[in-house]
Amino acid sequence: MSSDPWGRVDETGTVYVRTSDGEQVVGSWQAGTPEEALAYFERKYEGLVVEIGLLEKRVRTTDLSAKDAQTAIDHLRTQVDEHHAVGDLDALRVRLDKLVETVESRREERKVAKAKQADEARAAKDALVAEAEQLAQSDQWRSAGERLRALVDIWKGLPRLDRKSDDELWHRFSHARSAFSKRRKAHFASLDAQREDARKVKERLVSEAESLSKSTDWGPTAARYRELMADWKAAGRAQREAEDDLWNRFRGAQDVFFAARSEVFAERDAEQTENLKLKEELADEAEKLVPITDLKAARAAFRSLNERWEGIGHVPRDARPKVEGRMHAVERAIQEAEEGEWRRTNPEARARAAGLTGQLQAAVDKLREQIDAARAAGNNAKADKLSSELEGRQALLDQALKGLEEFGG
Repeated sequence: MSSDPWGRVDETGTVYVRTSDGEQVVGSWQAGTPEEALAYFERKYEGLVVEIGLLEKRVRTTDLSAKDAQTAIDHLRTQVDEHHAVGDLDALRVRLDKLVETVESRREERKVAKAKQADEARAAKDALVAEAEQLAQSDQWRSAGERLRALVDIWKGLPRLDRKSDDELWHRFSHARSAFSKRRKAHFASLDAQREDARKVKERLVSEAESLSKSTDWGPTAARYRELMADWKAAGRAQREAEDDLWNRFRGAQDVFFAARSEVFAERDAEQTENLKLKEELADEAEKLVPITDLKAARAAFRSLNERWEGIGHVPRDARPKVEGRMHAVERAIQEAEEGEWRRTNPEARARAAGLTGQLQAAVDKLREQIDAARAAGNNAKADKLSSELEGRQALLDQALKGLEEFGG
């Protein structure tokens, strides 16, 4: 007969585990020595420990739903209650009980959050209705109309309330929009006289615009054209036939002036083109720093390049996003390298990852030794059984090693 603090094997090959409720039968072992039987079921226990640890981490660090978490807990509890492992099963039950408490706490938190979200949605829709009812009395036809359309989009993006509340609020909201639309329609029905006034105003604006088209006083004239454009928009629309003709004359006068100004600014554009060339050369130099192999040197080199960059003048507007984006990409690469360096030098996180990896590696090595011993003894059935177990343990080890790689080893 063989035993350890948590289990024993009697002379018939029956394996027992010790629990607070007394000894429980784990299973029968006829394939080898009692020590091998205990070792096999102890490995089963180790597997449960790893699975529970992984579930605890998922509950703690992910948005795993309470339902899925409880299903996983029930599955693990069934395995523990079936007593097919040798170890401190009572301790595993305690961990599972605590995990249930954690899941319930998270479930309650989410319930509270959902209720809070509903309250916030109700408050938001109340505010939208109040604003819509205020806008319904506005005479700012364009801005109020645009704001009401925006409020509809905001409404659509909010969660639904209970049907009665949602319908009541929507009825008030819709009524406010309808009232505004009726008032606006009545207003524009009386605009014919105003459109004639707008035509007269725009005739004067066109005359001034045409008189300015040959000006070489670039700054003040351009500013005046902007003022004329503002006056044009403020004048309202003339009758459709007159509006198109007046606009073509008004726009044509501006085009003559700005075309002449563009020729004068050609020299400035050439300078900006040269600046673009210089910045592209600096971007070429910066991109050679990637991938980052020497963080300190890359940081210093980029700082120097950036100082030279700042000393160069403007570049053409349409080229600016691309060339600046190239420098920003290199800057992000350096920042990511800095973050990676910090992760690799974080001793606490590295130690945790290394500890778990070490435990799994030891378990894998032990299984491989047992497989070799079984095959050497001609016990291929046992070796095959252990090989199947090795696959599962190796998968856990590979996952842990992948996590350890993030810390540089």
